Amino acid sequence: MSSSKTKAAEADAKISLPGCPDSCGGVPIPYPFGIGPGCYMEGFDLSCNTTNNGIHAPYQDKMKILNISLSLGQARVAMPVSSQCYDNTTKKDQYNIWSFTLSSPPFMFNHEKNKFVVIGCDTLAYVNFSTISQNSSYMGGCVSKCSNLESLTNGSCSGIGCCQTAIPKGVNYISVDFDDGYDNSEVFLFNRCSYALLMEDDDFMFNTRYITTEELNGQSMPTVIDWAIGNTTCDNAQANKSSFACRSKNSVCFDSSSGHGYLCNCSSGYQGNPYLEGGCQGTFAGIVVLSFLVIGTYVMLERKKLSKVKERYFQQHGGWILLEKIKTNQGFGFTIFTRQQIEQATKNFDSANIIGYGGQGTVYKGCLRDQIVAIKKCKMVNESKKKEFGKEMLILSQINHKNIVKLQGCCLEVEVPILVYEFVPNGTLFHYIHNKKQGSSISLSTRLRIAQESAEALAYLHFSASPPIFHGDVKSANILLDQNYTTKVSDFGASILAPTDEAQFVTLVQGTRGYLDPEYLQSCQLTNKSDVYSFGVVLLELLTRKPVIDYDAPEEERSLSSRFLFAMKQKKLEELLDDEIKHEDDMEVIMKVSELAKECLNMKGEERPTMKEVAEELDQIRKIRQHPWGQEYYSKEREFFLGEASHDIVIEHTSYFSINKEAEESIAVGR
Repeated sequence: MSSSKTKAAEADAKISLPGCPDSCGGVPIPYPFGIGPGCYMEGFDLSCNTTNNGIHAPYQDKMKILNISLSLGQARVAMPVSSQCYDNTTKKDQYNIWSFTLSSPPFMFNHEKNKFVVIGCDTLAYVNFSTISQNSSYMGGCVSKCSNLESLTNGSCSGIGCCQTAIPKGVNYISVDFDDGYDNSEVFLFNRCSYALLMEDDDFMFNTRYITTEELNGQSMPTVIDWAIGNTTCDNAQANKSSFACRSKNSVCFDSSSGHGYLCNCSSGYQGNPYLEGGCQGTFAGIVVLSFLVIGTYVMLERKKLSKVKERYFQQHGGWILLEKIKTNQGFGFTIFTRQQIEQATKNFDSANIIGYGGQGTVYKGCLRDQIVAIKKCKMVNESKKKEFGKEMLILSQINHKNIVKLQGCCLEVEVPILVYEFVPNGTLFHYIHNKKQGSSISLSTRLRIAQESAEALAYLHFSASPPIFHGDVKSANILLDQNYTTKVSDFGASILAPTDEAQFVTLVQGTRGYLDPEYLQSCQLTNKSDVYSFGVVLLELLTRKPVIDYDAPEEERSLSSRFLFAMKQKKLEELLDDEIKHEDDMEVIMKVSELAKECLNMKGEERPTMKEVAEELDQIRKIRQHPWGQEYYSKEREFFLGEASHDIVIEHTSYFSINKEAEESIAVGR
């Protein structure tokens, strides 16, 4: 390329007027902004000053410019942080507060991208606003409180250690003040200084070190300001060609979204500076470059948006609490996985990897860190439990019992948390019991072992976990079998920690039809006895291999529990039992298990045994069968049925399945 062509190309690429500086300290200075006489449009003059650390930077008056956007009509500037620091020697507060007026032509603080932020443990700060028309003024502010460092959460600015509020539209004057009724005298040992600042919302993330250190003292934060040409509309401005700012013939004019002044942009297919003669150039290369810039900007914005969304979800689900626990406890066997890791492990939730699904979520088989795991993608999470989710994960992750599926980790970067469990290869007890196509036979010994192991697991949750945990959805589909057919109780999607007061009782009925405690259905109060009732239904499945709800049967016979209790009353239980276990030698054992199931199915929760008592009884029953000579002789004349008591229970169950038919049909029917 010839020298003349090179100079022409450079001239075309200029963003400032000929002979004027086009940058300062690495910051581009596009016209109408400019440095030096004759280099700027009226009101857009800048100076290139030396900062305290010896670096050059552009300033407008005392305001440091970080960058300028022609297309958006915006600039990012550095705004000082106001502070209130308590001096324990003088017992007085020391203040460093600021006010700022943006000059005209129209310069305004952007009301969408900025927030007024207050940081401190005993702080009330105000911000006064005036609009560009000077016809109105406003006052805002917020209070930030905290009693100790343990109450603070990284990333959270909701009033504990940090608060924030929006600003009105069209503001060009802001001043900050602190309420001297609030100071740091009570908290100065860990929080001597409080701060107030106006800053770009996307660039701010609260950190607890802002409380414990004084790193914000004397600092500045990025703030977005809007700018526009004049104080008129495009229609009015174009009437005076000599003063019209859109100088390039390939430019368009549009009114500023702030409602004050107008802006210029290059026409479609052109790029450059619309405020300069010949400033908008349209070449094929330019279009390609512009396209890449647009695509790149879009991708960056989307990534930033996604990052903010993931951060918000992480914070909502108590991720910071969980993360701090993991960091401080090296032996804590729990992992917080990223969304990307989960998507890779499930091949982006490929349906080919589904190993289970139902009303509350879908379970995928995946590989994380060279280990096969079960990944549960839940459908919903109780809004009232979102903030407690991290704390509950801490408790559930520490459950360590051979008959309970181990919770290994979770992903909190999504709207509904994803749970990662150990993988249990032999499917569910429901499939094992009811899949008769393969001609599978299940011995009474195996059934009793599965029942006892399941009962031991639930007893552990009720009595050994701290705090106690109620499963909330005990059923054969939530009992898994490993490679040795050892029982593993799973799926705590409906679980709750034992409530400490009445206000914590759940108010939304959840569970599975046929297993659901009738007392819970009426009161909405989930207790440990709710799990006992559901376990009683599982015992019936083991004894009969029949479905818990038979939709083809008459209404009064659809429920397995009602059919079971009616059969006991009529002394026809043998007709309901699975043919595989109808051995005369085992009828005494089956009688004991049946009596235990009936006690679990009592309509009154307080009259049901505890899961610990159920587990102990099943242990004794197994010992009776294994070593009958070592146990007390059971009289053959002992009544198998409990007479009128059984009659009463049958009537109560029949009434329950009739009265609550509509309510029961509204709950989940399985997973």
